[in-house]
Amino acid sequence: MPPCNICGTEITPAPPLYTIDRFMQPFDIHQCPSCGFLFMYPAPDAGELAIIYSEDYYTASAGKKRYTYLDERKNPAGHRAVNTARIARALRAVKKTFLEIPLNFLDVGCSFGALVQEANALGCRACGIDISAYTVDYAQQEGLDVRRASPEAIPDFGFAFHIVSMIEVIEHLPDPRAALAEIARVMCPGGLLIVQTANMDGRQARKAGSAYHYFLPGHLSYFSRKTLSRLLRECGFEKMQTFYPCEFGLLPKLKKSRGNFKSLRDYRAWPRIAWYHLISKIHRGDFALTSGMVIYARRAGL
Repeated sequence: MPPCNICGTEITPAPPLYTIDRFMQPFDIHQCPSCGFLFMYPAPDAGELAIIYSEDYYTASAGKKRYTYLDERKNPAGHRAVNTARIARALRAVKKTFLEIPLNFLDVGCSFGALVQEANALGCRACGIDISAYTVDYAQQEGLDVRRASPEAIPDFGFAFHIVSMIEVIEHLPDPRAALAEIARVMCPGGLLIVQTANMDGRQARKAGSAYHYFLPGHLSYFSRKTLSRLLRECGFEKMQTFYPCEFGLLPKLKKSRGNFKSLRDYRAWPRIAWYHLISKIHRGDFALTSGMVIYARRAGL
């Protein structure tokens, strides 16, 4: 078993914390005894990951025991509302740091490029990377500057980035430390990194245990606020700020959900969405009532 990717502790082989058996291929989740970091072991190799993120991942229906992608192209207006709110919030956060126009934006794990497209619309010089040839081909056909690459080896776009986003991406990475170090390399000092992932210290995740919905075949690394903040600091970031469940308000989330509604009865979901957003504001220190989390971190060196 490899050492912990967060604290470097040599981990003695032991029974898993959880065995997740609700998918076609069961997998085990282990926990570092020193820092609490959760990780899949054994993790898929490069060949297995290529199969997971083949075209079928993006186009197949999410049947029983199947792991598939929620395609944002099926709800463009809803995702546009969230993406616009996200980019606008990031631009407000850096406006006093950078006077350059346009600001350079990179979406790591950009899929079909929806966030890149909205960043362009809001005046950024926006780029993206993804490991999927299928999604990259689509984004390029839409005229977006998106390239096929892994977060551990970001290509040269010709400039450093003022804002980088990783939205529901870091949990997919076999080596998040290498990825964050590479992201720091391509950023401007003082630049803003946005990381969204689940907070495994949240009561929601702890209460659900092995049934927590975030345990998925493509999710290899599971963080808490504490472990992710530590890793960010060690990879060249500082001034961490955590948002629960996300850095923007409730309205964009309601607009996103509305894009999937089929009838007026579907609006009954709004009180549940609003309640989750509200109770997510209950947190203190490493404790949070729910497990939604976004961390802002600044590239050190300004």
